[in-house]
Amino acid sequence: MRLEAFAKINWSLDITGVREDGYHLMDMLMQPISLADEISVKPAESLRLTTGGYPPVRPDNHNLILRAARALQEITGCTLGAEMHLQKRIPVGAGLGGGSADAAATLAGLNRLWGTGLSSAELEKLGLTLGADIPFCLRGGLTRTRGIGEDLESHPCRSSFWLIVIQPCRGLSTGSVFSAWHAAGSQAHPKTEEALAALEKGDLDALCSSVSNVLQPISEAMRPAIGESVRALKTSGALTALMTGSGSAVFGVFRNPRIAKQAHEALSRRWRSCFLCHTQQDSFRMTED
Repeated sequence: MRLEAFAKINWSLDITGVREDGYHLMDMLMQPISLADEISVKPAESLRLTTGGYPPVRPDNHNLILRAARALQEITGCTLGAEMHLQKRIPVGAGLGGGSADAAATLAGLNRLWGTGLSSAELEKLGLTLGADIPFCLRGGLTRTRGIGEDLESHPCRSSFWLIVIQPCRGLSTGSVFSAWHAAGSQAHPKTEEALAALEKGDLDALCSSVSNVLQPISEAMRPAIGESVRALKTSGALTALMTGSGSAVFGVFRNPRIAKQAHEALSRRWRSCFLCHTQQDSFRMTED
């Protein structure tokens, strides 16, 4: 079995409150993009994981792929194993949900390989115990995500949009970004309803005038290279550019693939982690041998 685990972007990211246990309540518009990690899976007597690609990641017990596989074994009582190999491509610590995407694809793939029979809703519930973005990465599509990741609302999206994604600097600590957001005080809220309506209609101009991320000013202050890459994308023809998640990756939105390809050719000479991609429906893809 071969699994493609697709990255995600945040069209909109807002913080609406904090629970008593310290978890932040979010309101986000998210969508999968064509940038993907690949995971190959085959039956084995035990669980084993190897890794390759760039950026390098360790196949240790903290890896979300192994944690997802063990969580599925535990909740279903399954004693089967799997030999897995991760070929990494999605940048780490970027706000692109790469680890969550890998875990989601693993849960879906092993659920089929092992015949454990969990429903999509049951997989999302299990995924939430591993990471806030995993339920979205299982569901895919244009999704409005609220709460701590458990409240998912699917919406149609009329168009696919061409993007360039750049990670201009090393990753950021999510905890540090949220702490700095609190210290900064109140922030203007994104135009989430307007952005959602634009996405549903496929209205690129309305979309570009309404997308926003409340964490972007905070992360830009901590990593000035984020702001530099946003400006470079706009100078290269992006209709708008913004940060995804808590950073450090940013993405620019382009009118058509021709302009996007020309910009990518120039920008990739400056940044190694520079990807030409597009939005899509699927959050993972499964191919069985």
